[in-house]
Amino acid sequence: MTHDHDLVLRPTAAQTEAALNPPPGRTGGDLVVESLAALGATTVFGLPGQHALAVFDALRRSDLRYIGLRVENNAGFAADAYGRVTGEAAPLLLSTGPGALTSLAALQEARAASAPVLAICSQVPTAGLGGGRHGHLHELPDQAASFRGVVKSVHTARTQSQIPSAIAEAWTSALTVPHGPVWVEIPQDVLLAETSIPVVSGGDTFPEELPPRPELTAVAADLLTRAERPAIVAGGGVARADAAKKLRQLAELIQAPVVTTYGGKGAFPWTHPLSLQSWLEDRHTTDFLEDADVLLVVGSGLGELSSNYHTFAPRGRVIQIEADLGKLESNHPALGIHADARLALQALLETVGERTDPAAPDRVRQVLDRVGARIAAQDLTLEQDVLAAVRKALPPRAPSFWDMTVLAYWAWSAFDAKAPNTMHSAQGAGGLGYAFPAALGAAAADPTHPVLAVSGDGGALYSVAELATARQYGLNVTWLIVDDGGYGILREYMTDAFGTPTPTVTDLPGPDFVALAESFGVPGVRTSPETLETDLAKALAAPGPSVVVLPAVLRMFAPTHAE
Repeated sequence: MTHDHDLVLRPTAAQTEAALNPPPGRTGGDLVVESLAALGATTVFGLPGQHALAVFDALRRSDLRYIGLRVENNAGFAADAYGRVTGEAAPLLLSTGPGALTSLAALQEARAASAPVLAICSQVPTAGLGGGRHGHLHELPDQAASFRGVVKSVHTARTQSQIPSAIAEAWTSALTVPHGPVWVEIPQDVLLAETSIPVVSGGDTFPEELPPRPELTAVAADLLTRAERPAIVAGGGVARADAAKKLRQLAELIQAPVVTTYGGKGAFPWTHPLSLQSWLEDRHTTDFLEDADVLLVVGSGLGELSSNYHTFAPRGRVIQIEADLGKLESNHPALGIHADARLALQALLETVGERTDPAAPDRVRQVLDRVGARIAAQDLTLEQDVLAAVRKALPPRAPSFWDMTVLAYWAWSAFDAKAPNTMHSAQGAGGLGYAFPAALGAAAADPTHPVLAVSGDGGALYSVAELATARQYGLNVTWLIVDDGGYGILREYMTDAFGTPTPTVTDLPGPDFVALAESFGVPGVRTSPETLETDLAKALAAPGPSVVVLPAVLRMFAPTHAE
């Protein structure tokens, strides 16, 4: 009797020949590159450094496409977006010490957003490991310790024979739900030394699925079937699991209104009769969700932004489906189901009973009407017109990436993403400088659609070096920079909290962004709210990178969480 675990894949004749006679001149760096290729990687991002040069040298002998950015953190953002768009692990090649540490903010965002990034970094020579103060260039007492609280898992290879397995193990970790960034480090001397290890040809990994426990979905299905006022909160886990169709089927089957979190934008059709859209930062939506007798939360931890700044207090029964075990019931008691969103929704579809509720669309319209009336009373026509112009100019399936800026805060609530997994922002960790380098990563992943990046002038200053990257690789990204002369959202926060901002803190005398773009060989245009739609559409339609600058001071709508 043969068991599956007894089966061994036998090498082909060509593989045997290659193993017995590996080409000369290979190093540990080649083992890294060969391992990535064997696992299915096609594109890598990164920035070279002295300790990691063996890996970058090995790229010459491979078919991997290399996208080199100018700042490590931006390379991390690009890899993050590549992982979000493709669902594949995005390799990120870094060097020891300062180069590695510069990527921390990007890896924090990838962890918060469950983006699969495979960071591979060099280390000081083996003799310098162990926390001693040997004075090696870039030396840290424990480099991996700087990443353990940020990434999903840490892996080390201290000999060349460990490299293929360490990278395969990290790859599996990155792609096991919930996805996330992982860290691999290899000493410089291990990377530089010549190797007699055969060319890496086997790399299949099988990330484990995370199905729901059937006794839990049976209870959840019964609760939803018998509910009088069910509602659904759809988070980023729905989009990441490619479960939007199953979500729609379930919502229609049980006639449950759906609100999407900011990370779940596009997971439910914006204009659907059951769509509450994304107005989570509004008391009318919060009240509606609190009134649900059964609330199904899929792929969300109901964190700060998804709970109207923790003012949400459900009165009914909560069912929470979440792949990240640490987020399960972390904010509210619930029937917690630790599972991938797609598999859990499929299980519910197979067991839930059909409900009829002709009044559900009317209740949804009433909520949206109240939200609309509240916004209309605040004299925010400019902001709504600018956001509408962006939506009209952007092709329906084109991805967009948003920095932490006023227009992005509007977009979280008011922008129709049109399709799942097309609108992305840095709201996971909330760092500046995400939009443009992330958009470059998305353009590298899929050149068939133009990509939009939206930044304020403050966030743009984090990323201007990547205009060189965009130009070098001809990446099809249009960068909309809303220039309000400073950190606009922080001006509002300081005014709300202290009565007035500190100008030396929030005001930024900046560059002429059009001239700056053109100095990199990237076309730039200065637009206005009246011409934004035309100028942006033209830029998006042209191949290659471009910059559109909108001088405008935008305001946020009034919050409701403090009421």
